[in-house]
Amino acid sequence: MLSLIYSCGLRCGELLSLQAQHIDSKRNIILIKNAKGKKDRIVPLSLKILAMLREYYQLYKPKTYLFEGQKQGEPYDARSLQLILKQAIAKAGISKAVTLHWLRHSYATHLLESGTDLRYIQELLGHSSSKTTEIYTHVSTKSIQQIKSPFDEL
Repeated sequence: MLSLIYSCGLRCGELLSLQAQHIDSKRNIILIKNAKGKKDRIVPLSLKILAMLREYYQLYKPKTYLFEGQKQGEPYDARSLQLILKQAIAKAGISKAVTLHWLRHSYATHLLESGTDLRYIQELLGHSSSKTTEIYTHVSTKSIQQIKSPFDEL
């Protein structure tokens, strides 16, 4: 679940409301239904994540939601997901305070650092305003460090 949040830049609620039919393995996309602002959007699906999802699906065979809670047909609990993150952070020896939303921020920052245009990131995250997405331009310093001054070419 944590890998899927990071690999697609999902919000916690978007992950928990995912259903198997939202996964389009032929086109390698995920349809996010009724996201924030009641909008649908699509995000790219990593082939590594697709392999993980297939293995998961075979093992758990969810009925309604892709990630179901203790009761079949009910979505997984957000607090339980936060506990999973907390355990993973402790296991990794990270002392920094981390949230599920931090994984979404990391997704956007890493896309920006790898050269993805801000307009695409805005679309992938489902931001209606470019101002919301522009916060990542302040977060990412790696891209700035890669820029060479024209003076160096003289």
